[in-house]
Amino acid sequence: MKLIIASDIHGSTYWCKKLVDLVEAEHPDRLVLLGDLLYHGPRNDLPRDYAPKQVIPMLSQYRERIVAVRGNCEAEVDQMVLPFPCMADYAQLLVDGTELYLTHGHHRNPDNLPPLPRDSVFLSGHTHVKLDEVRGGIRCLNPGSVSIPKDGSHSCLIYENGNFLFHIWEE
Repeated sequence: MKLIIASDIHGSTYWCKKLVDLVEAEHPDRLVLLGDLLYHGPRNDLPRDYAPKQVIPMLSQYRERIVAVRGNCEAEVDQMVLPFPCMADYAQLLVDGTELYLTHGHHRNPDNLPPLPRDSVFLSGHTHVKLDEVRGGIRCLNPGSVSIPKDGSHSCLIYENGNFLFHIWEE
């Protein structure tokens, strides 16, 4: 199975287009979205080409392949305009025999892990900073931010054949 795992698009059409281009090039089985899809949030500056209404159709074209969780910037109105579920606090996927726990990261995070079997993978966004480390036998991954990185590079993750690789976009 192949996954593209992204977080923190924050309504940027410029960076969402980069994500769409990657989806078109990689043909993943699933597009995993870890929250903060449309709204920029009160703590963030507006991202490049902020236009949430234009991001809606860009993401909606993949509705059958999307698994999404709620970020701290999602609201009920977001669910009204998106044709895929996006309000769950977390989701779990069994991928190639490995349990993946998906959440945004504002409640559960690498410092506050849910009870998971050893060798599970905990995926979260929220911090806008890439992470790949093992804590208590659980691999913790953060794809960073598609549109508002706080570590210097716009990024997401690609999973294939048991491997997670960071994809970094240039401006």
